[in-house]
Amino acid sequence: MDKGNPTAEAIAIKGNKVMAVGSNAEINKLKGKASKSIDAKGKTVIPGLFDSHAHVIRAGRFYNSELRWDGVHSLERALQMLKEQAERTPNGQWVRVVGGWSPYQFKEERFPTLEEINKATGDVPTFVLYLYGKVYLNKAAVAALKLNSESENPPGGLIEKDKHGNPTGMLFAEPNAFILYSTLSKLPELSDEEKINSTLLYMTELNRLGITSVMDAGGGFQNYPDDYSITDKLNEEGKISIRLPHYLFAQKKGAELNDYTKWVGMVDVGIHPKATAVPKDYYVAGAGENIVSDAGDFENFLFPRPELPESMETQLLPVIRLLVNNKWPFRLHATYDETIGRMLDVIEAVNEEIPLGDLVWFFDHAETVSDANLKRIKALGGGIAIQNRMSFQGENFIRRYGKKAANQAPPIHKILEMGIPVGLGTDATRVSSFNPWLAIHWLVSGKTVGNTEILQKENRLDRTLALELMTKGGYDLIRQSNEKGLLKPGYFADLIILDQDYFSIPEDDIKKLKSNLTIVDGKIVYADEQFKAFSKEKLEVIPAWSPVKYYGGYQDN
Repeated sequence: MDKGNPTAEAIAIKGNKVMAVGSNAEINKLKGKASKSIDAKGKTVIPGLFDSHAHVIRAGRFYNSELRWDGVHSLERALQMLKEQAERTPNGQWVRVVGGWSPYQFKEERFPTLEEINKATGDVPTFVLYLYGKVYLNKAAVAALKLNSESENPPGGLIEKDKHGNPTGMLFAEPNAFILYSTLSKLPELSDEEKINSTLLYMTELNRLGITSVMDAGGGFQNYPDDYSITDKLNEEGKISIRLPHYLFAQKKGAELNDYTKWVGMVDVGIHPKATAVPKDYYVAGAGENIVSDAGDFENFLFPRPELPESMETQLLPVIRLLVNNKWPFRLHATYDETIGRMLDVIEAVNEEIPLGDLVWFFDHAETVSDANLKRIKALGGGIAIQNRMSFQGENFIRRYGKKAANQAPPIHKILEMGIPVGLGTDATRVSSFNPWLAIHWLVSGKTVGNTEILQKENRLDRTLALELMTKGGYDLIRQSNEKGLLKPGYFADLIILDQDYFSIPEDDIKKLKSNLTIVDGKIVYADEQFKAFSKEKLEVIPAWSPVKYYGGYQDN
């Protein structure tokens, strides 16, 4: 991915950096007595993937408790998995499917019904989340949550009830997702020992898919610093296997300024905590993705675009002022151009008072961003982190806004042509899958996981550029691409050996790619059977009933 030296035969790593890239003969001359050699067996080696927007810290804590439908090709199989998991789930625990799937990935091309979910799960409480749109609760879950005819709808949410006034088991975001993730937060958690095991296994799964870095975007009901204790501990013990800069997400509506004032006083952004970790890239990177609750325009395309309250600017301005004044990078969740425009009004006002200068800041998502607002972002030195959320809800978007609008959601070529930094990510795990190759496939093919064409040909990317956005692109956003994201002398040694050649395989096979061997910061963090001489001892999955023990992570079946 180095434009000055796009392909080579071999690479030399010294310590945690690339020493040289060249021919076999050139690299063999550098060997010393202590050198270790890895024969890549003619396979393609590329820089490690950098997911610029995911929720690893949160997902790691819950990974072992969740049944993933990511990559499952039939609803029949998905329901069978529900049934099997219900049979092994002990009293006091739930069966839960938390995002990462679309009905269009199933050969049946439809949603499950409540009747099917109840039949599969019986008296074991079950929670099935579809994006940030709706939740299926079986009868046992409705009882466990004590929902009844008197249960009131929260703002922006709906507890569906039948003609007798009794909850059916369906919860809808109309369009606010609070009802969904607030319900999820009531489910039982794993023990700390299980959370540690869960987080390690989740990071290994990311390494298996070729991920070496993630920018963690915080998340709802993820409180700092309490909910970071698991990854803090693993970092101190040197057990984190990805680079993990993370952003802090204010949790309490109306108290966001208080949260950020407190955090600015207790955290130095970009400073690596004392640790034995390799890589030493676990640190608070800034604020976001949600800065204030009033600005949350959730991408629930089952319903019309939400009208944000008039108080949004009043709430946002003092927080942005605080962040800019303290040189805190920030990222802003914004699905719709209308939201982006109002946020830019605030950022421009702060910039008049306290110039942004070279401060790192960017929008997340931006599916419907306009040319006019792109010019404003460019003028202020901002960037855009895009994700393949449209892979999972492109069909919903087309139904609501039409094919023409979907063709440019987001307008990737325009953004790149304007020289705005762009990083590619997934928004895993409650919306999209954590498989990064689905995001790359979306940009290359223009298709959803249901094979619906959504991006017009003129708005797709060639394979090299799509890969660049998932390697160097994230580092462009945070201005670290002078040392990360390429296989080039002096750059940090993050690389993967692919199981197939990304550049020549059929387009649809891009979704199936994975790593045979993954190196982060010059150290091997994952190796499969083809490179078993370099593999680590596998962790036993706990608890014993964990879906991960029986199904693993990404399915592709």
